[in-house]
Amino acid sequence: MLNPDLPESPFKSERGLRRLFNALLHSLSGLRLAFRHESAFRQDVALAAVLIPLACVVEVSAGDRVLLFGSVLLLLIVELLNSSVEAAVDRIGFDTHRLSKRAKDLGSAAVLVALIFVATTWGLVAVPSLIRLGQALLSSPAIPLQRSP
Repeated sequence: MLNPDLPESPFKSERGLRRLFNALLHSLSGLRLAFRHESAFRQDVALAAVLIPLACVVEVSAGDRVLLFGSVLLLLIVELLNSSVEAAVDRIGFDTHRLSKRAKDLGSAAVLVALIFVATTWGLVAVPSLIRLGQALLSSPAIPLQRSP
């Protein structure tokens, strides 16, 4: 009979705060590796660097702001998962196999769906507010510059 006190894996022996600290270190390492080796992740981070600050200043409700943030974070999550699938498939071998292709194509499709979600969310939630802001800026009278004699 199996002993329920034995860990499932020798890599899962840590518990408590030590486990949380190790998990944090592994997560930071994963983000660093993704940024260093995955150009698609760097592109998504660049998009997030524009959209996240914009989500902070656009005039929308708190719930809409959560949707704006969430859509961008979801894109980053899906990109990380896709990169992990690609790395695991490449670890198995670089030869062309229909199941390897399927795994990579499904991961790519997940990223596409996440991108469509970002575009739809921002298009429905933020763009109307940004259009109103642009119209207000264009319709406000310009302050003339005073020239000194």
